[in-house]
Amino acid sequence: MAGEIASYLEMLTAERGAAGNTIDAYRRDLEHFAGYLDEDGAEIREATTREITDYARSLAEDGLAPASRARKLSAVRQLYKFLVAEGVVAEDPAARLTGPKLSRSLPKTLSVAEVDKLIERAGNRAIGLAGRERARALRLHCLVEMLYATGMRVSELVGLPRNVLKGDARVLTIVGKGGRERLVPLNTSARMALDRYLALGEDPEDGVSPMLKTKWLFPSRGEGGHFTRQRLAQELKELATEAGIDPERVSPHVLRHAFASHLLDRGADLRAVQQLLGHADISTTEIYTHVLEERLKQLVLNHHPLAKGP
Repeated sequence: MAGEIASYLEMLTAERGAAGNTIDAYRRDLEHFAGYLDEDGAEIREATTREITDYARSLAEDGLAPASRARKLSAVRQLYKFLVAEGVVAEDPAARLTGPKLSRSLPKTLSVAEVDKLIERAGNRAIGLAGRERARALRLHCLVEMLYATGMRVSELVGLPRNVLKGDARVLTIVGKGGRERLVPLNTSARMALDRYLALGEDPEDGVSPMLKTKWLFPSRGEGGHFTRQRLAQELKELATEAGIDPERVSPHVLRHAFASHLLDRGADLRAVQQLLGHADISTTEIYTHVLEERLKQLVLNHHPLAKGP
């Protein structure tokens, strides 16, 4: 890996607190760019505007999707901004680089009735079960309730330490992207599901080890020590099928979207939703207002008598 890329990634980690997944994504994109330059016998610190423009053109010629091209070119622009600030290069050769225009897709979400069906099905799963099967059912019910009650990112939820439960039982302190802390509330339903889950291990018939001995709120025997987002996504799709909902429409992130959309639909303040979601920029949260606008437009088109024509 080129020294310029390594220095940039170190800055992202140390100064901006970028997450591991973010660092990995930047590394892949920038190494792809460096590989392109290397084929032409060029280096990052010596690249010209024409070489960078040719790289952008090559991405399109290779059939890369507009979103992927935009992400790679954004990484290149950010790299050169850093190199100029550090005095590694005198002028920014990527300053005039433009990416493909993207149409902003609306986030997928679920109706309140569909979320209710998911939660109801999750709650009923434990009926008649015992041992580890009952424990898994209670865990999934707890995770679904907490996802919808808090709007947490799935990585934040599955990686919750057990000590997050200290203090006020009505709220959780979440450490999100960039190490930023925020408070998220727990409604009564989510708290009850959490209490049932936490009681696992108190009854010998549960067949599970006492929860008090683990660091994580949702422990696992896997490498990370806690339940994984991939496994949660898989179990959610199984739950959706049981609830009669298309599993392709259901994921942990869709429940986060549902949380935000349903709050705004009921009059919540956009700034409050931004804080609850942990968005650094309110423009990210504003996408949910477009979801509501689209829903209203469809309501008029489907139900207004003048919209159906003669």
